[in-house]
Amino acid sequence: MNRALPLVVVFAAAGPVQGDEPIFESGAKLKVEAEKGSAGEGPAWDPKLGILTSGQKGIHRLSIDGKSSVYREKAGTNGLLFDREGRLVCCEPVLRRVTRIDRDGNLSVLTDKFDGKKYNQPNDLTIDSKNRIYFSDPRYGSREDMQQRDASGKTIESVYRIDPDGKVTRVIGREVERANGVLVSADDKYLFVADNNNDALGGARKLYRFDLKPDGTVDSKSRKLLYDWGKGRGPDGVKQDQLGRLYVAGGLNKPNPPAEPATDVKGGIYVIDPQTGKLLAFQGVPTDEVTNCAFGCDDLKTLYITGGGTLYSIRTTTAGRVVWPK
Repeated sequence: MNRALPLVVVFAAAGPVQGDEPIFESGAKLKVEAEKGSAGEGPAWDPKLGILTSGQKGIHRLSIDGKSSVYREKAGTNGLLFDREGRLVCCEPVLRRVTRIDRDGNLSVLTDKFDGKKYNQPNDLTIDSKNRIYFSDPRYGSREDMQQRDASGKTIESVYRIDPDGKVTRVIGREVERANGVLVSADDKYLFVADNNNDALGGARKLYRFDLKPDGTVDSKSRKLLYDWGKGRGPDGVKQDQLGRLYVAGGLNKPNPPAEPATDVKGGIYVIDPQTGKLLAFQGVPTDEVTNCAFGCDDLKTLYITGGGTLYSIRTTTAGRVVWPK
């Protein structure tokens, strides 16, 4: 287990905290790509559309030539991800469902209920090599009208899997307190889950790794704690580069007592070894909350980061792992 350590935060440049090779390009600086309000969550890269993000007015778009626009108004989305056919899969916490938008802009609902009950707030998603979609279903804010419950009748904030035939299965339940960011490894061997019960005193702020079976089920006994943000803001979105390193959005630049009193768990991207949980690098982001990231550009070496509604970018030394483009 690794706990968050005091970090010296430099927003202008990034480099390795530990390890032999740099994670970010030498002299790389954090660049503002789109202003506050356009990038609360997401983001998702497409070689024709550019970067799509979940913002105040809906799904926002930053085109290849750097122009900002609203791609889909009042979409009510959070996590976004393109599948292998270039369709945009969306978590919609507002309408409590998971949807998919094809290349012509047509929307279809993949799931809006489990066992006849509404979801909490679908938040983040990942897709494995067999095109199975895994998504998290936490509830932040008001706890009213939470319908998803465990066998004992208690509310539950879980991870679900949508199979290509539309069948939905709950794959993680009480193994975490409040599932947020999710990521399947490139070989389908692991499922990484950000457990972020951030508004509860003593709640989880942890990144776990689970063994994933070939049939898409999770070995609950395999849970391994990779990193613990202690009393700070816990992990949110998770991505991975082609060397397998994890890029995790988390932390806060200003403490948020009583639940998040830590002053040394800064907001930014935590680069973590997927086997040992070792912190390899940290890139500070000046605006809270740092929610997610995604790789993009032609060489997939630009990391786009959503923080405080602002879209940032920074160059990395290794290309990211993406589902689309193939």
